[in-house]
Amino acid sequence: MLCSNSPSNRPAAIRGRGTSANPVNRFEPLHFVQDEEYEPHQQKVKTRFLKDDSETILGTNNSPDIPFSYTLNPYRGCEHGCMYCYARPTHEYLGFSAGLDFESVIMVKEKAPQLLRKTFLKKSWQPQTIVMSGVTDPYQPAERHFELTRNCLKVFLAFRNPVSIITKNHLITRDLDLLAELAKERLVRVNISLTTLDPRLTDTLEPRTSRPQRRLEAIRRLTDAGIETGVMTAPVIPGINDHEIPALLEAAAEAGATHAGYVMLRLPWAVKDIFTDWLEQHYPDRSKKVLNRITDIRGGALYNADFANRMKGSGPFADQIRNLFTVSAQRYRLNLRRHSEPLNTKAFLRAGQQELGL
Repeated sequence: MLCSNSPSNRPAAIRGRGTSANPVNRFEPLHFVQDEEYEPHQQKVKTRFLKDDSETILGTNNSPDIPFSYTLNPYRGCEHGCMYCYARPTHEYLGFSAGLDFESVIMVKEKAPQLLRKTFLKKSWQPQTIVMSGVTDPYQPAERHFELTRNCLKVFLAFRNPVSIITKNHLITRDLDLLAELAKERLVRVNISLTTLDPRLTDTLEPRTSRPQRRLEAIRRLTDAGIETGVMTAPVIPGINDHEIPALLEAAAEAGATHAGYVMLRLPWAVKDIFTDWLEQHYPDRSKKVLNRITDIRGGALYNADFANRMKGSGPFADQIRNLFTVSAQRYRLNLRRHSEPLNTKAFLRAGQQELGL
């Protein structure tokens, strides 16, 4: 299916999905173009789960604008279907599309807990914080069934290795027992991604995520259990949710969040077309204004991958957002995320004594 921004060629919206289009995979020489006249677009797409036989589980990072070296993603692809997700193009490396495939074809790393344990047993492993997230949400709906994230947390606890988690799903509260144990030795930090307080915007922007109030409830339950929890306003979309920054931080602080951070909208590769298509479909009256603001903070383009400003943007409008966020965080006594104290690495147990059974 070829993605097009033309209204006459645009596939009909699919309820519960972030996008209805499957833009061309830039690595594949052949692609399928659906003829809407002879084969109407399906209105329901069932999620498929495929086994991922990866033999390693940690992803490495050397980007200077990201403050950690290792990530753990138990899944590839994400059912949440967030329309703006910068990780969508990673599905192209698997032969799939960054569009509908990313949210409906989920690769499951069944051996993730065992591979993590194997990593910690290596003499070469130096204890350090591993971030659970990066190119998928570890608490996406699939986690209810597969429980890979929960079983990985058992390994983190057994070896006393610190872990940082980023999610936008209330499902994380299921694992309060493990998270609370990790928190006793300062081995865990959680960031709840909160994009908007408007459930109607969530319905189209992030269709299979927890609603805003459920995310705030998750913050409250986590902090009540003694778990260091912050809020990530990610992404900030100029002209769509940037005006909500003060309200988002106020609500998060009232729920018990202790720190905050934000990331500007990133539109690499096919995500630019997916976002533009969504904008024309849901906000045709302001699409030009939004796109102009994005190009303003990205040096005249829809995306700039330069490490110096890809997370925050540049220019007067980006500065305005940065100042608004900083002032709001200070007003509600939220520490900026970059000022957070590092997690504890001194409690690491090489042999995983007192290991919990998987």
